Amino acid sequence: MSTEKTKLPAPAGPYAHFRRAGQLVFVSGQLPLKPDGTLEAELAAATAQTIENVRTVLNAAGLDLQHVVKATVFLADIRDFAAMNEVYARYFGATPPARSCFQVAALPKNARLEIEVIADAGQAA
Repeated sequence: MSTEKTKLPAPAGPYAHFRRAGQLVFVSGQLPLKPDGTLEAELAAATAQTIENVRTVLNAAGLDLQHVVKATVFLADIRDFAAMNEVYARYFGATPPARSCFQVAALPKNARLEIEVIADAGQAA
């Protein structure tokens, strides 16, 4: 997958932005990185940027957020849960995917959050 096509920074390690397994598409954890590689720091903007990055990866796989069946959110500080949820809810609407959320000790590039998803290509958008 070309990072130019997806407008995402190159992966920070030896991994793909996504992989297919049958009808499922597994999206690697996305950080609040802007296409120029800089990190969005403010939580609401960081949450929106992270979800936009997830959407960009899904689009590269021919899918969109409506195909997401499971999301995992990693927060550097669980006290950011409510603020993250407020932005997250705007993206996933009335029928959100299943989700887990964890506080973790640290995230790459000192990001405040990371989101990974599993999407179902067989699910109607």
